[in-house]
Amino acid sequence: MNTMPLEWMKQSEYDLMTAKDMYNAGRYIYTVYMCHLSIEKALKALVNVTTGKMPPKIHNLIKLQKLASANLTRSQREFLATINTAAITTRYPEELKASLEKFNKAIAKDYLVKTEDVIKCIANDPRLKK
Repeated sequence: MNTMPLEWMKQSEYDLMTAKDMYNAGRYIYTVYMCHLSIEKALKALVNVTTGKMPPKIHNLIKLQKLASANLTRSQREFLATINTAAITTRYPEELKASLEKFNKAIAKDYLVKTEDVIKCIANDPRLKK
């Protein structure tokens, strides 16, 4: 039995909890960053199940979603595109002040809610239940 997808999902949930902790601490840039990482790991669980191989060491959620054949709604796929771009800014901010303004409390909360929705959808994929 391949336990790797389960491990990816455990890590995804851990990162989602960290995103919530960062939100509660007022660390909104890191909230967004951890949301991205949580989705990335959940998608990698699906990639592993779909391909039977280790997922590639990439951070691009759009590519991972396609490799995983993740059954996401249109709005979830649109969110992936949004957070995929945001992850670059949060990972390598050009200017901290601008990033803090861009990723404020309201944006971080929106990303957190949408991330939870995506993770729930992925976790309920029947391929992960086998």
